[in-house]
Amino acid sequence: MITEQINQSLRQAVEEGSLLPSSLQNILLLLDGTKDPVAPAAITQLVNQKNWTELNNRFYKTLAFGTGGLRGRTIGAVVTDAEQGEGGPNDRPQFPCVGTACMNYFNVGRAMRGLITYMRRFVGERKPLIVVGHDTRHFSRDFAEYCARIATELGCDCALFDGPCSTPEVSFAIRELYADTGVVITASHNPAHDNGFKAYFNDGAQLVSPHDRAVITEVNALQSDEYTPLPPEQRGRLTVLGADMDRRFMDRLKGIILRPDVFGNTSAKVVYTNLHGTGGRCIVPLLRELGCKVSTVAAQDVQDGRFPTVQSPNPENAPALDMAIAQADAEGADLVIATDPDSDRMGIAVRDPQNRKMKLLTGNQTGCLLAWYRCMSMRELGLVTDGNAKHAVMVKTYVTSPMQDAIAASFGISTVNVLTGFKYIAAKLGKYEKAIPVDLRPHYREMDEAATRALRLTHSKYFVFGGEESYGYLAQDFVRDKDANAAALCLAEVNAYLASRGMGLLQCLNDLYTQFGFYAEAGKSLVMEGADGAAKIAALTRSYIDTPPTQMDGTRISNVRDFSDGKMLDAENDPVPAENLLFFDMEDGRSFAVRPSGTEPKIKYYLFSHSQPGDNSLDVQTRVKEGLNALWAAIEEDASIRTQSL
Repeated sequence: MITEQINQSLRQAVEEGSLLPSSLQNILLLLDGTKDPVAPAAITQLVNQKNWTELNNRFYKTLAFGTGGLRGRTIGAVVTDAEQGEGGPNDRPQFPCVGTACMNYFNVGRAMRGLITYMRRFVGERKPLIVVGHDTRHFSRDFAEYCARIATELGCDCALFDGPCSTPEVSFAIRELYADTGVVITASHNPAHDNGFKAYFNDGAQLVSPHDRAVITEVNALQSDEYTPLPPEQRGRLTVLGADMDRRFMDRLKGIILRPDVFGNTSAKVVYTNLHGTGGRCIVPLLRELGCKVSTVAAQDVQDGRFPTVQSPNPENAPALDMAIAQADAEGADLVIATDPDSDRMGIAVRDPQNRKMKLLTGNQTGCLLAWYRCMSMRELGLVTDGNAKHAVMVKTYVTSPMQDAIAASFGISTVNVLTGFKYIAAKLGKYEKAIPVDLRPHYREMDEAATRALRLTHSKYFVFGGEESYGYLAQDFVRDKDANAAALCLAEVNAYLASRGMGLLQCLNDLYTQFGFYAEAGKSLVMEGADGAAKIAALTRSYIDTPPTQMDGTRISNVRDFSDGKMLDAENDPVPAENLLFFDMEDGRSFAVRPSGTEPKIKYYLFSHSQPGDNSLDVQTRVKEGLNALWAAIEEDASIRTQSL
């Protein structure tokens, strides 16, 4: 516990306005609920330093499920002496960051116990089975083993991966093992100081409403990190998942390849990097088994939570691909593929045939190429026909390029748009699976891709492809989250297919622009960190709902799509969950969307514009891009005015 003097200092800081009342409340919550000596020692040091900013950032809230589960700092901006201790591997502190808004044993343990409590409602008297996986981040293995210990001591069987694995493989394992729930310790593409806790339900999909809110209710009801283990005879069994599960996963992934022969008919080369993450576990052996000529960036093959060779392990950021691009230039490769630490996002660079330099593609552009190839090949190979096309569907997010809608429509395939977050795409996959008559799907999860495709194209909806602009894609339904393993395979297939016809990915993309019009998108954000930033983000978001702009960049806004009231319906007439997302359609064809991030301290803006089909000249592209730049300048100015008035 802290001394009375420290207690008084905390209360005085609240009176003076230096410390938020919520921070004090959460500090006391933590101190009352843990016997960990690191917590009072870290708090005492920060109080003595009068570092109220750090205390606010650590304690202004308790963690709640966002678009990617729980996420927070596991290493503080200020590392206290108690946290540093004797130090840990890869230059990390010995102990994780103390705070109710941080990823530490207090929060991870309560999250795991709350998940178990909620999940027991669905399993009856038998022992539940929980799958636990983790990435390469600081404390990821520690947290995963802690979760496994809690699970078994509370009477659950647990399947723990033997080392860092991709998030989509955990989703697959949940379905493959008929598990009741699953957990991945990861913060995806976030900075190295972050970590997270992603929870999955028995269908292999992330928790959605009402399950996510119900789990948090159970978590918040736990005021302590202490629990009483069951007697040994009542505890669960721990099994370790390794090479056998990898093999089962990779064999299923092979089934999504539409033209396996193209890999052996081309000299196309690929350079791959997993950015110190988990992607190399399955992607590299799979590509090589298929006959793809792939090399890896040796320095980035090393699994290291510091991500030492990059500023950010996010394949959306150009510098993350620098080493792979240099290697592609040296080896004469025309494609670079990069995946983030938990291998659910993929970024790429392709060779420009004009100047022979590598060019980075956006998530929207990559998605358009994959969507086109999947739709085109399904039609050309006779898998989707005029007779069954009404049962084929693409699913994407509202803020992903509308060019993908146009591509799908050209092949007679419908598109359903959903909210941001792959859990909403997964919810559609669950709906399509349940639409298959019960007597025809008793062994659905064991069926190969051809068998499940035939069922869905006859009785339900066959998921051709789906994704989001933030570099997440999916081409199968036996994983219920975005999957960079599948995306890397599919992209390598597209590259090999085009190479066998004397084309490159960039030429193909330009041909699509000529056919459908030049589509340009821009993703922007305003970062507002810490407790003060969170309040500003909430207030700014609210201002768009209460007083939406009537014009932007001198052009009238003709329509506002407000998703915050929960009254919207999607293309299948399903209700769209209420979310603070607003779309503004402008009279000149441009549009933009606004939403607060569910995992990062920022408010996000999505800008869209396009030209008419037929003209993909440089002048047209320049004009469309300039229109987006002018729109962003106007949005920034409007946001600044709104923020000043908050």
